[in-house]
Amino acid sequence: MQDYSGYGQPPEYGSYATMPMPPMPPRPPRRRIGLLSYLAVALAAGALGAGTVVALYHPASSSSAAPQPSSGAPAPVQVPTPSGSGSGTSASEQAILNKVRPGLVIIDTTLQYASEQAAGTGMVINSDGLVLTNNHVIEGSTSVKVTDMGNGQTYTAKVLGYDVTGDVALLQLQNASGLRTVPLGDSAAVKTGDPVVAMGNAEGQSAIVVAAGQATGLNQTITAGDQGGTITSETLHGMIETNANIVAGDSGGPLANSAGQVIGMDTAGNDVSFSAQQSAAGFAIPTNAALSVARQIAAGHATSAITIGYPPFMGVYIATGSDSNPQDQAAQQNGNGTGFGGNGFGFGGNGGQSCYSSGRDLAAPSTIAQVNSGTLIIGIICNGPAAAAGMTAGSVITSVNGQAIGSPASLTGVVSRYHPGQVISVTWVSPSDQQSTSNLTLGAGPPQ
Repeated sequence: MQDYSGYGQPPEYGSYATMPMPPMPPRPPRRRIGLLSYLAVALAAGALGAGTVVALYHPASSSSAAPQPSSGAPAPVQVPTPSGSGSGTSASEQAILNKVRPGLVIIDTTLQYASEQAAGTGMVINSDGLVLTNNHVIEGSTSVKVTDMGNGQTYTAKVLGYDVTGDVALLQLQNASGLRTVPLGDSAAVKTGDPVVAMGNAEGQSAIVVAAGQATGLNQTITAGDQGGTITSETLHGMIETNANIVAGDSGGPLANSAGQVIGMDTAGNDVSFSAQQSAAGFAIPTNAALSVARQIAAGHATSAITIGYPPFMGVYIATGSDSNPQDQAAQQNGNGTGFGGNGFGFGGNGGQSCYSSGRDLAAPSTIAQVNSGTLIIGIICNGPAAAAGMTAGSVITSVNGQAIGSPASLTGVVSRYHPGQVISVTWVSPSDQQSTSNLTLGAGPPQ
């Protein structure tokens, strides 16, 4: 669990709009493809556009404030319904680009607590700045900046919600109006062999690049994650397979048909080799499926898969896993040494600091509370709720609202039931074995 909070105000919860669900494509038997890579660009502590790393589940340098969810009731927004499949006549790549590009955006995110930045693509689906993209593009972000290709302006984006299991996210550009939108097609009409054009912020170079190909498969089931598959992976269903050369940075960008209508959202590619389907270059979420999720988010309909707004966080770094013994958690933490941000994997201990603005290379402290069960705190986020309550690295959280806490996974599960702004009672034992109980007001954390 990456538990970091204390930046930003709790988002407003409630309905953004009510709209009909689009028709969904039929679901014939699926076949499973090998492990693929998400297509955002992850850049460690450097200028955006300087790298081409396909990372992807925990993508993207350092400090920047998180997007501030606006106060007051949100203005109603509308998620459009896909148009028909068009005439089916062919068009040049440039003609298709001319139709679609004004509705595209380049997304640059800051992951303060992982000391990273990331870049991806998004599609404007509402003239007031509603943007559709992949969840993995904005995952872990503490700041989201979006540059609109139609007018050249840069906006701060608020995350309205996201679906981790479907890899879909919906953003709202702040103070945006009169934007060009992408022309939407009906993904249910796509057939194998249809010509397609993929577009996106290829390799994070802040420019929209096109790649032509064909739809080579429909309703595919894939497993996608970071480049090596070492962080997190997700199984995605109903994907459009294409041999268009989509690359890192294209995540959230459009897959368009020959009429210049968007029929998919670029999501994953075969940067990791696998034995079957070597000719495949990429996979896209069908537009109908992505818009179905977007409608639920816009309407404020949270589910087991869909999170509305920002998640709740306590402002602590903890280990991962299902081991309930804090001593074992510490040993496992110090043995991981992967150096990936919020999970606190790293080298060399915490150096005795009282709080941290980044969890990069953060290891378990040398002195921890001597209890048999609970979640070990690896580090405290500066100015977060846990810091205000007096928690320190080496402390062990033993209960939340009277419910016993064991493994890090159990703490994640309990806290996830609450919203930013809610108050929870937390009991913990300090490294000097003193037990304390305090009320914490949960902050608004980075999207997960």
